[in-house]
Amino acid sequence: MAKSRAVVRPVTGSVVLVTGAARGIGAALSRRLVGQGAQVLMLDVDVEPLEALASDLGEAALAVRADVTDLASLEAAVAQGVERFGGIDTVVANAGIASYGSVLSVEPAAFRRVVDINVTGVFHTVRAALPQVIERQGYVLVVSSLAAFTAAPGMAAYNASKAGAENFANALRLEVTHLGVAVGSAHMCWVDTPMVREARADLRSFDTMIDKLPPPLNRTTSVESCVDAFVTGIEKRNRRVYVPGWVGAIAKGRALMNSPLGERETLRSAAAMVQVMDDEVAALGRSTSARYSVD
Repeated sequence: MAKSRAVVRPVTGSVVLVTGAARGIGAALSRRLVGQGAQVLMLDVDVEPLEALASDLGEAALAVRADVTDLASLEAAVAQGVERFGGIDTVVANAGIASYGSVLSVEPAAFRRVVDINVTGVFHTVRAALPQVIERQGYVLVVSSLAAFTAAPGMAAYNASKAGAENFANALRLEVTHLGVAVGSAHMCWVDTPMVREARADLRSFDTMIDKLPPPLNRTTSVESCVDAFVTGIEKRNRRVYVPGWVGAIAKGRALMNSPLGERETLRSAAAMVQVMDDEVAALGRSTSARYSVD
């Protein structure tokens, strides 16, 4: 019996909400979507680059300052987007940050901040926009990470938050599929974003950790390749978006990755690497990038 083809819904003519749209993946995705005929509601707390991007993209883009840790802020932004564009077809919950340092050393406020943005922020984004998405039987893409199923020492907050984001998407899918809404999660290895570049510049230990990973885990993917995969995922309403594609094999082997055998190579260098990272974080005076430092 022949397999049925997945329905493809081109982004042309659709309305897409993107959080974390001022820089990196969110900015590049917004630009691509407008280029392919979509209208984009771009949300971020970083107003200057957000508004500059919206000005460049023209009437098809609306920039709204919104903090994903504040539900009322997201609800107000969604209302502006609906007033401007008439509704929302797709949500890309992309906003996210990372912290540095071991569980013993990371600033507790920084740990909470990561979870608040990466998990609670996803909930706020979806909660605010979901009635509109249900009305249009649209699609939600929650941006998780390869970190959801393979951990790295010194990044417990990020690992935990991205695993939480993935399972949020899984639970949401069970709740809204019968309403005609599709839900996916995106899982990327290292992408050449400002967040990754800043972490590598801040901490030699982070840079070394990436370089010492076995291929292909030590490779960095371009933002453009990531955007290609996201747009395809949106149009096909995929359950999973893997960037690069081999991340899907890691996902299937997550039990092995988290077994004694899978952890053996990391454990050989973890003790020394974590100590160096903690020393560097202490010298740096913060557990996140400068843009997201916690007072």
